[in-house]
Formats: sequence, structure tokens, C-alpha cells
Amino acid sequence: MNLFADIPEEQLRRERQKARELRRSQWWRNRIATGLCHYCAAHFAPGELTLDHVVPLVRGGRSTRGNCVPACKECNTRKRDLLPVEWQEYLDTLL
Repeated sequence: MNLFADIPEEQLRRERQKARELRRSQWWRNRIATGLCHYCAAHFAPGELTLDHVVPLVRGGRSTRGNCVPACKECNTRKRDLLPVEWQEYLDTLL
């Protein structure tokens, strides 16, 4: 179910397919090879990193190299569908 109804389901399906293709690319293998989470800067085994959309698909983001970053599962789960500014506000509440 799309909570942000302004994004058509077909567009979300296309973007999710593009994300699957990106995860199979050499570009993505190079990105995760460092093992660095984009958000917490902790190191992980490359296979433990997930692909996160900086601007979530349901918020209008796209599955492009400029919008996809490696994230540990914990950061990706906590970030959910937050925009970068909302994610930063959340992090600021933890201080």
C-alpha cells in the first residue's frame, strides 16, 4: 500500500525494478566493497549493507546512482521513508 498516494503504483514498481538492477551492477559492488554505511559510517561486511534511497521512492525519489547509498540494516530500518532533513531531525533528537 502506498501511503503517499501521489506516487502511482506503476511508477513505484518501475523504480523498484531499477533498484534491483542497480544492486546487480558493478557500480553497486564497488559501492559496498568499502563496507561503509552512508549514515552511521560504521564498517560492515559488504553483504550486510542494503541499498537505501536517500529520497525514498514513496516520497518521489528515483532509483538512480545519485539517490542510492549503502546503508546498514539498522540505519535503513530506522530511516524508513524519511527525507534527508527529517532523518537529520530524528538523529538530532538522539543527542
